[in-house]
Amino acid sequence: MLYRRAFVNELLTNALAVFAVLVGIFVTTLWIRFLGRAASGVMPPEAVLVILGFSIVNYLPVLLSVTLFVAALLTLTRMARDHELVVWQSVGLGATAWIKPLLMVTLPVTLVIAAISLGLGPWAVQKSAEYRSQVESREEVSTIAPGLFRESKAADRVYFVESLGLAGDTVRNVFVRSEQHGRLGIIVAGEGRQWVAPNGDRFLIMENGRRYEGVAGRLDYRILQFQRYLLRVEPFEARMVEPSIKAIPSWVLLLNPTPEGQGELQWRAALPITAVLLALLAIPMSYVNPRSGRSFHLVAAVFAYMIYSNLLSVAQAWVAQGKLSPWVGLWSVHLVMALVVSFLFYRCLSVVPLLAGRRP
Repeated sequence: MLYRRAFVNELLTNALAVFAVLVGIFVTTLWIRFLGRAASGVMPPEAVLVILGFSIVNYLPVLLSVTLFVAALLTLTRMARDHELVVWQSVGLGATAWIKPLLMVTLPVTLVIAAISLGLGPWAVQKSAEYRSQVESREEVSTIAPGLFRESKAADRVYFVESLGLAGDTVRNVFVRSEQHGRLGIIVAGEGRQWVAPNGDRFLIMENGRRYEGVAGRLDYRILQFQRYLLRVEPFEARMVEPSIKAIPSWVLLLNPTPEGQGELQWRAALPITAVLLALLAIPMSYVNPRSGRSFHLVAAVFAYMIYSNLLSVAQAWVAQGKLSPWVGLWSVHLVMALVVSFLFYRCLSVVPLLAGRRP
């Protein structure tokens, strides 16, 4: 039990470190992307954290699968480099002896991956789509960013504010361009704010400004100077968008089989299987020449993961397009991967080394 305890402890330590790094990279990338959208006025700033949280939940199965693979590979590679695997092998512990302690850590994480990919992941995609729809249905003045021209969702108004007030509830130097019944209207005000009437109607109150109204190309423009001007903000109804296949619950896809739905369902079921096969692949990959260095194992791991992941994506696309039978589908890719893992274990247990060259 000594080798199991030492292996599991080091594996968990490496897994936590790898998971923290992967989540940090993923969150940073999405954070920068969402902040760019918020700065351009496409997304409200308060929506960044919510959509980021849903995105993390959706991609968590992939992050956990990669974490198990990399952590197992780092642990076993370190043991091989320090000749610990040779010591354990001398007392009768071959490559297959590491399967049981590895599965002790992998199987609980695999259950979490299955729960997220089959249940929680589609729920997160659905809630993210609903939240985006709510954000799109909000009044256009709520998404105005200082220093940027912002067009209304109905494409009949253009807003521009130079800066925000000290309290953050007012704006300075407001510019509004609107067009109604063929007449152009331009409003310029020194200050503006929102106001909600008792009946629920929303207004943009502008103070100390002017309104220019007329027809382009004609000289009969009207100029109105005002101390307070109320501009009603028309509500915008979000368009009904058909839910994405990724947002449909798994039980619905199972009860209503379609080529696209079967491809998505097989992809969700493939994630926990992928986690187990990749974790097992790390064992024979660590039994290579120690002189090859640590970078060789990482490069080989990235190469193996890219091939496996791309084959799964291609098989899913073919199933969704009806080019590949669902009975073959992604299961064929798993079968090929399982055969490759079995062959590598056989090479580790045989006399011939895994990457042995031919003698002259």
